[in-house]
Amino acid sequence: MSTASVTARPGVVLADLLPSSRVRDAALVLGGAALTGLAAQIAVPVPGSPVPVTGQTFAALLVGTTLGARRGFAALALYAAAGLAGVPWFAQGGSGTSVSFGYVVGMLLAAAAVGALARRGADRSPLRMAGTMLLGEAIIYAVGVPYLAFAAHMSATAAIAAGLTPFLIGDALKAALAMGVLPTAWKLTNKS
Repeated sequence: MSTASVTARPGVVLADLLPSSRVRDAALVLGGAALTGLAAQIAVPVPGSPVPVTGQTFAALLVGTTLGARRGFAALALYAAAGLAGVPWFAQGGSGTSVSFGYVVGMLLAAAAVGALARRGADRSPLRMAGTMLLGEAIIYAVGVPYLAFAAHMSATAAIAAGLTPFLIGDALKAALAMGVLPTAWKLTNKS
């Protein structure tokens, strides 16, 4: 089957373009977890916030979108489980639970959501991809900010100020990057 006929089918994500096998799926899940862990090391402290700006959320959403809901969720579950077990690959080399662990839990849910949307073609046009990324980021914040408030003993207003507001511009830039990268990847696969 040619790549063009595979990409024309609904319900296909980029990872499905690789030959199908359990080994492929295991490698994709392991690779998605590793990519998220590596991206979490790109961290910039935010003054007044216990949560740094990282590449972690972008990687988690990219993993979900390219692998699909099931494999994306599995990759982020592996990432979370390994970090809880002591692998130092959460933001800034952290592991275990911290005030920012809610964002990791949010990434699990977001990876599944954006993966499900990608199976419906949300990763094939720039505008739909931007909306998909923004929805994924909203899911991450919907879990991460309340957890931050609870774990850091902050009011809701303080948690929003420390764990949401400083990140909005960066998230818009991540969405813009995804708007270009993923639809372009589909166009390139359709030309082969």
